[in-house]
Order: sequence, then C-alpha cells, then structure tokens
Amino acid sequence: MLPEDEKEKRDANDAPPEPAAQTSTDPQYGSLIEYPKDAPAQSGEALVLEDESASIDQKLAATSTEPGIYLLRDRAGKVLYVGKAKSLRTRVRAYFREGGDGRFQVRFLMKRVRDFDTIVTASEKEALILENNLIKQYKPRYNIRLKDDKSYLSAKMTNHAWPRITVTRKIVKDGGRYFGPFGSADGLRETIDVIRKVFPLRTCTDAVFRNRSRPCLEYQIKRCLGPCCLPVDREEYGRHLHAAQMLLEGKNLELLREMRDQMKDHASRLEFEDAARIRDRVKAIEKTVERQTVLHHWGIDEDVFGIYREGGYIEAIVLIVRGGKLTSTQGWSFQDLEFPVHEILSDLLTQYYSGARNIPDEVIVPVELEDAAVRAELLSERRGKKCEVIVPQRGEKLRLLEMAMDNARQSFASRRDNEKTREQMLEDLRVKLGLRNTPKRMECYDISNLQGSMVVGSQVTFDEGEPCKNLYRRYRIRSFEGQDDFASMYEVLKRRLERAVRENVYPDLWVIDGGKGQLNVALEVLREFRLLDQIDCVSLAKQHVLNDRREKEVTKSEERVFVPRRKDPIVLPKNSTALFLLVRIRDEAHRFAITYNRELRRRARLRSVLDDIEGIGPVRRRALLRHFGSLKRIREATVDEIAEVKGLNRELAAEIRRHLDQMTALLDVDESADPADQLDPALEPPAIPAEDAGAQINDSPVRD
Repeated sequence: MLPEDEKEKRDANDAPPEPAAQTSTDPQYGSLIEYPKDAPAQSGEALVLEDESASIDQKLAATSTEPGIYLLRDRAGKVLYVGKAKSLRTRVRAYFREGGDGRFQVRFLMKRVRDFDTIVTASEKEALILENNLIKQYKPRYNIRLKDDKSYLSAKMTNHAWPRITVTRKIVKDGGRYFGPFGSADGLRETIDVIRKVFPLRTCTDAVFRNRSRPCLEYQIKRCLGPCCLPVDREEYGRHLHAAQMLLEGKNLELLREMRDQMKDHASRLEFEDAARIRDRVKAIEKTVERQTVLHHWGIDEDVFGIYREGGYIEAIVLIVRGGKLTSTQGWSFQDLEFPVHEILSDLLTQYYSGARNIPDEVIVPVELEDAAVRAELLSERRGKKCEVIVPQRGEKLRLLEMAMDNARQSFASRRDNEKTREQMLEDLRVKLGLRNTPKRMECYDISNLQGSMVVGSQVTFDEGEPCKNLYRRYRIRSFEGQDDFASMYEVLKRRLERAVRENVYPDLWVIDGGKGQLNVALEVLREFRLLDQIDCVSLAKQHVLNDRREKEVTKSEERVFVPRRKDPIVLPKNSTALFLLVRIRDEAHRFAITYNRELRRRARLRSVLDDIEGIGPVRRRALLRHFGSLKRIREATVDEIAEVKGLNRELAAEIRRHLDQMTALLDVDESADPADQLDPALEPPAIPAEDAGAQINDSPVRD
C-alpha cells in the first residue's frame, strides 16, 4: 500500500495535461519534423515544403552536368517520369524553375514531384538505352508507353539442332531467333503457310520430335525431310532454313534470285526433277510477292513513321518496307497527351526498337529529332550495318512519308468516329471554357469584305465535333454600306436567331471570329432574343505576329479565347484538343466567307469587263457566257470563235477581242488569289472540294 501523499502525486502525474498549459516551448507530436521553438503548429505543412525545397536546391547544385537519366518521384518515392538529358543539371533545374519548362502537362507533373534521382552515363547513347529500360521497369504515369509487343504476332526460329519456325506472341530469351512483331496477323500466318508448303522444314514440337520412331504424314507429302528418324543432310536443311529466314525478313527479291540460279544450275546438270521442284517453289513465293505493294525499285529496307494529331488525341503508324515493298503496318493510339510531336516520336522510337526487331537501312520520320545522330549510331551498332534517321524533303522518300501521314490520318478518323471519343472531345471543351452545356451543336461566324465592299458573312455548323455542311449558311450584308465589322456581325446573328425562332432549332455554342468587341455584339443579340441563358457564346482571336515579319523565324502570339463575365482571355494549351476544335471551326468559317466573297468579286468583274464593251448589253453578255461558260474561256477565244456566238458579227467580235487584250494585265492580277485572303498554312484545314458547293446554301436568295 502506498501512502496517501504518494498516491496523490501518482494520480496527478497520470492525469492528462490541460490544453491551456501547452506553450510554444512544449514538444509537438505526430510529426517526424523537428519544429523550431517559435514555429506555430499550423505551419507544419509549409515547413515540410520549405525543407523539401531546400533539399531539392542542394541536390540541383550537386547534380552533374554530364549526360544521363533523371527520375522524378512523388512524396512516396514512386517514379512519375523518366527522362534523358545531355546535361542533367540544366535539364532537371528547368523543371523546378518557374516557367523553365513550358509544356502544359509539366505543371500537373510538378504538383506531385517531391524528389528526383539522376544516373550519369558515359554518353547520350547509353542514356537512350537506359531510359527505355527504366520506363519498362517503372511504367511511369507521365511517360508515353507503347502497347506491349506481346499483343502482336512474331515468327520464331527455335534454338534446336533441327530448328522449326512457329508463330508466337511471347518473346523470351531462350536462344531462339525472332522476326517481327508483325502488325498483320493474317499476313504473317499467310507467310508461314507459304514457308511450310515450299520449304521442307519440320513442324512438330520438340517432345514429338524426340519420341518419333517413323516419319509422319508431313514427310509422306514431301513437306518435311524427316530429321526426327531419318538421316538428313544438315547443309541441305540449313539452305531451306536460310531461305525461310529471308522470306520472313522481307528479302523476297534476293531469295527469288538465288532460287532461280539454283534452278538453272540443276537444269544445266540435267537434274530436271530438282529444277521443277524449285520452279514450283518460286511460283508459290511469287504469288505472295505479287500481293505486296511496290514502292520503289532500289530494294532497301525502311521504316516510315507517320503521326497525326488533333489536340491531345494522337495516332502513330509505321509502314514497314522490306526490299522496296510494303510488307506490313503497325499503329498506336494515344490520348490526353499534350507533349510536342518530336517528344512523342522520340519516345515511340525508343520503345519500338527496344525488342527483338529487324532494324532497316533507313528510319524515316516527319520531324527533326534532337538526338537523331545518336539514335542512328545506336541502331547501326545493333544492326551491324549503317542505319540512318532522316527527314526527307523531296522525291520518293517524301512520297513514302506522305503515305504514312495519310494512313495515320485515316486511322485516326476511323478511331475518332466512335461516340465515346467525340463525347470526350466535347466534354474537354466544356470544362476548359466553363460552358454550361456540352456543345454538341456549334456554330461559328465570320465576316469578309474587300475594302468595305461586297461585305458578306458566313455560318458553319459542327455537329458532334464534325462539319455538317448542309447547315452552312452565307449572308449578304444589306442594312448599310461600307465597312463595319460590328454592325455586320450584329445583322448576321440577328437574322440567324430570327430563323432559329421560326424553326425552333437552336445551337449549343456560338463561336465568334474576333475579340472582345465581337463577343459583346453576340451577347447583345442573345440578350435581345432572351437566349442569353440558353446559348453559350465565346470568341476566338486570331494569332498575330510578334516580331519583324522579315526575320527568318516568325513568332506568333497564342490563340486567345474570350468568354463572358471574364476580363482576361483564356489561353488554351497549344496542343490541347479544345483549342484544336475551336481553331478548326474558326478556320472553316473563314474559308467559307472568303469563298463567297471571291465568288461575288468574280461575278462583278465579269459584268464590268463585258459591260464596258460598246455594243454588248445584257442579252449579248448572256449569249457569250452561255456559249463559252466563263470569262477565262472568252479571253482564250479567237475572233472567229467569238463571231460564232449568236447575235455577234465579226466586227463586234474583233472589238471584244481588242478590249480583252487591253485588259489582260488587269484581269491577270484579278484572277490571282489575294495574299490577304490566304489562311496561315499551319492552321488551314483541308480544303472542301468543289463538289461540295451545293451545300453552300444562302440564308435567303442572293440577287445581284
């Protein structure tokens, strides 16, 4: 038993301390950070960040300037991004410096990065190899990763005394030799089928091979030499194996040349049965070769990479050319990637050539790569022969690259057609612009004029992110004369809503070509019709040149999007899907307006030129146009041809010919395209064919 006084002391010590008794000098629990004595408890997180920042600054100062690999990690140590650099300190420091790396996705990456590691390598080439290995090992969230090669079929030549050729999806280090992977499973299986019919190689498994006591049916039909239980000449078997290998590598022409030489050799020695067997094999191979597309005749091996992107959605494809023939293709699809094209292509090449793959003579790419020379050196070492990485500028190689780019575009179009992708694209636009509704039906408006005359407006409509040409409209400005973009836009939008009220069909989003002034005009029209809460409205200001136009490289401003109730414009990421969609519909409205303006100018020029000729009135002008079809053909006609027109004689025809000759210089200038009307080639979408002119419906009949 304890005395009463000691018991009271013990109870007092066991009692919890009162909150008021805690002072700034008391220890703070629940953290591994040792807080300064004068630090308040709620500033713990800030102190952690300051401590991390100080640690990172120290590591940056100690980072090597040699080439190597860097790994960006989060608080838990998980690798978020793996990259390579010529100078590690310079490259890594750019990530942690404000504005050091302008890529849009980097801002999201750096919100999670709390540490980094570096690995110094002896050269850029070693860094390239190590980067690929680490990406496969860690599978970082912010790195581009290709679909695993196991999804594609490859051909395998087994490591055996009597090798066989099989089809596999798994690539393992078992001593076998692999060919591929092949983008077309049907194409590979067809090639394997030809090999089995033409070259008498074994097809049984190793277990069956070991336990055979007599030849199988394959031997009876002369598709196998029977090495399982019969004496077979290894040299002959090796020749068949080598021929099959050449066929898998795409060296068809070289193989056929060798086989024809063998056939002639057997025939010269009067071994006609052997010559006939080789002849049949040659014919079987030729049937397969005939179905391949011939691209050129110099017979080199090439891999041609094409990339097509719409904002963050990217399609990549490679055309595999062997011996001058297109043998197969392979493609990949990425989304939510706003990295520049050259970075995407760089990562794609690194992973594409990391496995057991045949390396060609040339790798053709659409953009210049900073490390192209290093990549070419690495590929040459792996191949044992020279391999080049080139960006063609002209000739057959450029035609190949254009084919790859077109295939990538076609592949993207087929993937994009699915409803889910279109919904994601429109939802991305809604989120980034803060719209009330998903803009399933978008309309864009533009005004075009020629020095205040022939003022016209255009309306283009996109439904679910795609042009809907039967809903295109064009407008002649009627309420005033002269040049006033705001008044012209007001008239076009008012007439549009008057029609919308009659038809009871409204858009989800208006996109106005212009700045804040044009946006305010559109909002005023919506306010008049009491549709301000129903139709979203934004305006898109064109890029403008920031530096001297005479400089070699032109620097342009960012595209700016103005939205209601916001003072400053929204600057969307350069490669974002939302910006791509807005620029696409804006440029289509611009093209459509210019097309209509040029048409009106052409008509006016035609009337003025013919009406200025003495003796030519409306009746004879119409007769001339019916007979020749256009002013250009009238200008090309001789006096005798003009005199054949009903209502004209030779004297009047000579007068027409003389007047047109005097106007030649002026007409040549007028018929050429106005430079001011041209779109920026980097932004201009594919032109709509002339056949689509029937879709250009007027808001109301346009009368001259």
